[in-house]
Amino acid sequence: MRAPEFWRRNGPIPALLSPLAWGFDAAGRARRALVRPRRAPVPVVCIGNLVVGGAGKTPVALSVGARLGDLGYSVHFLTRGYGGVARGPLRVDPGRHTAGEVGDEALLLAAAAPTWVARQRAAGAFAAAAAGAEVVVMDDGFQNPTLVKDFSLVVVDGEYGFGNERAMPAGPLREDVARGLRRADAVVLLGPDASNLAGRLSRAGPVLLRATLEPTPECRRFAGKPVVAFAGIGRPEKVFAMLAGMGCRVLGRHAFPDHHRYGPDEIMKLVEEANERGAALVTTEKDFVRLSREAWPMVEVLSVRLTWADPQALDRLLAPLFAAA
Repeated sequence: MRAPEFWRRNGPIPALLSPLAWGFDAAGRARRALVRPRRAPVPVVCIGNLVVGGAGKTPVALSVGARLGDLGYSVHFLTRGYGGVARGPLRVDPGRHTAGEVGDEALLLAAAAPTWVARQRAAGAFAAAAAGAEVVVMDDGFQNPTLVKDFSLVVVDGEYGFGNERAMPAGPLREDVARGLRRADAVVLLGPDASNLAGRLSRAGPVLLRATLEPTPECRRFAGKPVVAFAGIGRPEKVFAMLAGMGCRVLGRHAFPDHHRYGPDEIMKLVEEANERGAALVTTEKDFVRLSREAWPMVEVLSVRLTWADPQALDRLLAPLFAAA
C-alpha cells in the first residue's frame, strides 16, 4: 500500500471518508478496552507509531536493542512479520528464511539479534523468554492490546508528522494522537522537524527524544556518482532525498508500495536502465532482503544508522525499568 496524497491535508475526500474513520477509531478503542493483556516473564520495550507507513520504527528498534546489548542484556526482537506468511511463534533464521516467509523487517532484525515472528505477540514474547531473552524489543505493536508493554517509544517522522490527523481511511492515523501519546513513555522525533512538532510533543507529556537517520560511512562510495534508485517503503522520497543530499546524481527515482515483492522482470528493467545510464542501481536494506538472491550482485545497498541527539537520555529512561526487574 502507498499512502494516498490526501492523507497529508484535509479536503473533500477525507471529509467524505470521516464516517469510516470514526468506525475504525471506535473499533480500535473497543478492542483495547475489552482485551486483557498478558504480562511476559521479561520486560517488553515496544517501538511503535501512530500512523500507517514508515516512520522509522525498525532503525529505532535496532538502535535500542544494540544499546541494551551494550549494557549487558540478552536482547530478542519480536515482530508480527508483516509481508510474510509465517504465523509463529517462529525464531527467524536469516540463512534459511526469506522475506516471503517472515517479512523484511524480521530479516533485518535477525541480522542483529535473535528475532521472533509471531502474529500472537504474547506467545512470541513468552517463546523469546523461554529461549533466554532478558528483554524483548518489539518492533511495532503499540496498538496491539494483547501484551503488556513495560516501556513504549512512539516514533514520529519529523517531516510527515501526523498527516491530516484523521484516522484511517480518511487519514494516516492508527489512533487519536492525544490518546496514543498518553500511553507512550517517550516520543522519538526522527529527522528534521518540518512540521513544528517538538513543542506540541513536549507539552503532550511523554519525554521527547531527538534522532536522525544518516547513511553509514560505507555509503560514501556513492557520493558524486550517478545512481538509479528504487524503494518500496512507507515514504520512498526520503531515500531519494538522502541520496541527493550525499551528492549523488539521482538519474532515476522509482517508488513502489511498502513491502512490495519485486518480480524478476521489474528488477531486470531497473538493471537495464542503470546500465544504459552508466549508473549504480541502489535500494534500501529493507528492499534488498526482498530481492531474489540472483539479483543481489546487481544492486547496491544504501545502509543507514540512527544517531541520537542525547544518547544518555534513553539510558536514563530505561534504567528504572531494569532496576525494578
